Amino acid sequence: MRGKILGARLAREVQLGIKTLLLHKLRSFLTMLGVVFGVASVIAMLAVGEGASRDALAQIRKLGSNNLLISSIKPPDDLNVGGSGRVRMLVYGLSYQDEGRIRETLPAVARAVPAKTVRKEGRLGERMIELRVVGTTPDWFDLVPRPILAGRVMTPLDRERQSSVAVLTEFGARKLLAAANTIGQVLKLGTQYFEVIGIVQSEGGSGSGIQTPDQDVDAYIPLEVARDRFGDVTQKISAGSREREMVELHQLIVEAKTLDDVEPLAAALEAMLARFHPKKDTRISVPLALLRQAEATKRTFNVVLGSIAGISLLVGGIGIMNIMLASVTERTREIGVRRAIGAKRRQIVAQFLIETVVLSCSGGVLGVAVGAAIPAVITYAAGMPTVVTPWSIALAFGISAGVGVVFGLYPAARAAWLDPIEALRHA
Repeated sequence: MRGKILGARLAREVQLGIKTLLLHKLRSFLTMLGVVFGVASVIAMLAVGEGASRDALAQIRKLGSNNLLISSIKPPDDLNVGGSGRVRMLVYGLSYQDEGRIRETLPAVARAVPAKTVRKEGRLGERMIELRVVGTTPDWFDLVPRPILAGRVMTPLDRERQSSVAVLTEFGARKLLAAANTIGQVLKLGTQYFEVIGIVQSEGGSGSGIQTPDQDVDAYIPLEVARDRFGDVTQKISAGSREREMVELHQLIVEAKTLDDVEPLAAALEAMLARFHPKKDTRISVPLALLRQAEATKRTFNVVLGSIAGISLLVGGIGIMNIMLASVTERTREIGVRRAIGAKRRQIVAQFLIETVVLSCSGGVLGVAVGAAIPAVITYAAGMPTVVTPWSIALAFGISAGVGVVFGLYPAARAAWLDPIEALRHA
């Protein structure tokens, strides 16, 4: 029974507060705008940060949490330069011996997938595009999983027979095989011919700053075929001089047996490569470490963005306090009358607190609507990924309600402690 009485009293106070605010519609609306923009900015900024973070994390997860990527890089000096005159031979990077050594000596290694890459002109009839030819093993498609759109990927039998087969990425296939049957076409790579046996989805590149092993213009062929047809030496001619480079393997993807083995395996690989590659011509990327770093950065980023956006909510709260203090001054006589006919201080406090909470919560509701719309506009106009999360909406709305309580306490207390006799004398 008592609960019903309290509920009815609260409902009556809320109705009275709304009625009082509607007496000054424009003033109430302008006061709410500070909260509206504050809530909207919190939601929008967190949505932009969340979208960017998720995009980066998705790129890292494509590398595989159990995988380590070793790449060949040109050393910073010319200590590996051989020959004389204008012909130079640069020998650097991973070797076939490195692959065997890693497989045989490190027990934490589940698989090691080598990759040899070379740029070649891909031609099919009148169509032409430059492709990155990747000589690798069938295990590549397990460690770099991509959806198969047509046909099949390489099998151990293709490698055993050294078949002249190629698997294209979606982007290259669309450029070369438009208006033609995709599977079974004969593709010319450089001066060599290959049968297209499958197409996989294009998901490579580094649009988010994370370099993945695959690219949009890849053509995958058996490693032994790449070595036999294209060799290990490439030649560049510029300004009357010739430069030859010998790189046996450009990439090596090493899969650890368990997630706990990843970091110890990375340390063992670094020690091994430092011993056999003193010229520092290799680099190790550890997706698990990148993932942890990105997640920590995401948390920091969200805190910073939320704090910056929260400042506008603080400004909105100050605006509410300012208006409520002015309202107390305007309604001094009304407060005196209510106190004279028996209203208690807590009832006066409740009256003004309800008004401020109604203002802030109404602004919070409008702010949530605006904040949810802004990320959609950003994604449509700028193409940036944005994600509005339920917790960001709850956080922004909760802060707006808290702002109403915190910044309404002082005006409410000031109204409650007015002397009734002095208040009645107020003109």
